[in-house]
Amino acid sequence: MWPYLLIAPTVAGAGYLLLYPLLRNVVISFQHFRAGELIRGGAAFVGLENYRRVLGDPEFWEVTRRTLVWTGVNVVSIMVLGTLTALVLAALGRRMRLALMSGMVLVWAVPVLAATTVFQWLFQSRLGVVNWLLTALGLESFRGHTWFADGTSTFVILVLLVVWQSVPFVALTLYAGITTIPGELYESARIDGAGSWRLFGLVTFPILRPLFGLITSLEVIWVFKCFAQIWAVSKGGPDGATTTLPVYAFQVARSLNKYDLGAAISTLTVLMLVTLLLFHLRRLHRHEGEPP
Repeated sequence: MWPYLLIAPTVAGAGYLLLYPLLRNVVISFQHFRAGELIRGGAAFVGLENYRRVLGDPEFWEVTRRTLVWTGVNVVSIMVLGTLTALVLAALGRRMRLALMSGMVLVWAVPVLAATTVFQWLFQSRLGVVNWLLTALGLESFRGHTWFADGTSTFVILVLLVVWQSVPFVALTLYAGITTIPGELYESARIDGAGSWRLFGLVTFPILRPLFGLITSLEVIWVFKCFAQIWAVSKGGPDGATTTLPVYAFQVARSLNKYDLGAAISTLTVLMLVTLLLFHLRRLHRHEGEPP
């Protein structure tokens, strides 16, 4: 029992910090819980009423669609760029590899809000580096251009921010996996006439398929629940163009003091995320036994 006693405080702390808020959120989603109930207590159970109101709101489905697009664009971009960077790392010499890895570690170590502030400065309308550079290249239309006034450009900037923060983790993890692949496999494939892309398709990806699946799952979780960057940059605007489900739940709960509806949106968000991950992991498990 001694090993279990040693880890018991950590398990208990994690359960209290993670499991209790989740269960409390689920309970609130079945109650009428507004500012009055928050102050005086005595929230009444209303069954599935909050879920009916949320699911019957067209805005919820629009935000859900936007969240899926946000997740898809980010995860695909992160995985593609991270994979290419990992392959570049494997092909570089020792000094260049060390320099590139050091730069990625520094990017990865930057706190989320600090990185977000840097991107806000880069795209600032009057003193931003991006506008200055585009103007210097002769594109006068970008002098004083307000990037964050347009929903599409704000969405793109947030995608760039999230991708920039996530690629180092993917690249370094995949590079570590690539170093475990025996060199004889690549030599045999080259003797058979395989080029770079066929080497990746016939050797690298089949061997690292479980690792690709795990990293993709982690990125889906991280991107789907992304909140801090969006809230710091746009608070879901302009005109709701960057409002995803976590931001929408926060807006409903805190801005409108409708904690019950916010809890219902949060619970539905968790269920959607779990469903996506189960579907992905099921496909991964089904393909695990297939030959390369």
